[in-house]
Amino acid sequence: QARARYFRPLRNPEAADGKLLLMPSGPFSSSVGIGRAEPEWAAKNRVSGIMGRDALAESGNMTEAPLVLDSAITSGDVRTAPPKVDLLIVGCGLSGSVIAERCSKELGMTSLILDVRDHIGGNCYDYVEEHGIRASKYGAHLFHTKFERVWEYVQNFSQWLPFDHRVKGMVPDIDGVKTLVPIPPTQETVNALFREKIDTEEQMQSWYDTQRVTPPSGTPADGEQAALSRVGPLLYERIFKHYTKKQWDKYPAELDASVLMRLPCRTSTDDRYFGDEWQALPLHGYTRIFENMLLADPNITIRLNVDFFQARDNGILPEYGMLVYTGPIDSYFSQQGMPKLEYRSLRFEEIWVPQPEQGHFQEAMVVNYPSADVPFTRIVEYKHVPNQPPNVLSGEVKGTLIAREYSSAEGDPYYPVPNPVNNALYEKYRALAEAESSVCFVGRLASYKYFNMDQAILNALEIYDNLKESGKLQPKRRPEEFGPGDGPK
Repeated sequence: QARARYFRPLRNPEAADGKLLLMPSGPFSSSVGIGRAEPEWAAKNRVSGIMGRDALAESGNMTEAPLVLDSAITSGDVRTAPPKVDLLIVGCGLSGSVIAERCSKELGMTSLILDVRDHIGGNCYDYVEEHGIRASKYGAHLFHTKFERVWEYVQNFSQWLPFDHRVKGMVPDIDGVKTLVPIPPTQETVNALFREKIDTEEQMQSWYDTQRVTPPSGTPADGEQAALSRVGPLLYERIFKHYTKKQWDKYPAELDASVLMRLPCRTSTDDRYFGDEWQALPLHGYTRIFENMLLADPNITIRLNVDFFQARDNGILPEYGMLVYTGPIDSYFSQQGMPKLEYRSLRFEEIWVPQPEQGHFQEAMVVNYPSADVPFTRIVEYKHVPNQPPNVLSGEVKGTLIAREYSSAEGDPYYPVPNPVNNALYEKYRALAEAESSVCFVGRLASYKYFNMDQAILNALEIYDNLKESGKLQPKRRPEEFGPGDGPK
């Protein structure tokens, strides 16, 4: 993924319209606390206080930044790794790390994890930048799950604190004036944009009923028909149509109905982005999870800055019993001469704002810009989250870091592009993968399926279950059976 970084005073991006917004007086919060929803909705989050354990913190390590890794790990030299391992794992993200950890802890199996990047953690990797703010290298990550097994598992590797993710959007109202409203749409959104006076769920449902457009065939044939059947034309045009085009470089009519069928239709005042039972942030960042999961385990060896395919072609890989591959499935089979699958990537434009009014640049951690006249999709301001280092939470760090996100066809693959052509091509790759009995294809890129973090973890845990039960390190179910992931947000 491409990143740009520069420093300059910055005013709100709507200033070009002559409409300066008041800066927030502090981090996005409620009477419950920083990063929490209003009491009625915060109470639905089953994460109460700080939960889980952090072995590194318990040992006295109080650093907030990622640990400095041993030179052997970052050397890029596979030849210094053990000459024989049970598992050779390509990719040090969630899927590969969970399989390595479970196979070691319960079965005593050895693993060598290879990653072409210079850090552990995959796309979850976060770090403390030069001013002291914790930031995510690959875009904001928000952990949420309905799976109790996943919640119990992740508490072994980090302390967690409750966080109710809430998103705002800069959306044109009925007069074309851009207004900051909750996304997904709530009663407040509709009232602010269309001068309605909705104050009950029944009224909101009635409003949706008058707006929705039934597809000609009764079943949505594409993303546009799906969106219109879910939210109607007023919300579709203002919030979803052009945002989808910016994110996918395709209008909804060019995408599968499944992409837009997941649009949430809130009838209540609940402005939380997710409705899952457990919603939390790791107290010392996501990278800490992988540090606790992997670094102290003698059965797990890591080599970063290693291209698996080059190492394979050079004949320097160790002997191994099973290959766990978490990279793009089309890259693995590149010698077959088949077309490449289509992915979307992200480009981040990071800007340091040295003296924002009231200490923050925008009202919430995430503000979406769904209009066609703004080139980026959203702005993320990391300073809002409650798992910032203590000097940030105390106000010692005066400036703030924002990241504008742009969707791109170039760069590291992030999101599969679901349409009939890509889906048919993936099925051909899947058939090839299923014929590889000594390779386990797992994760977002190998499955051509966007997995949320919890879905990726559950999938890896079930693959481990399968190994224990049948001796086969293979998925228990097809990727689509996990349901849709959040996808681009």
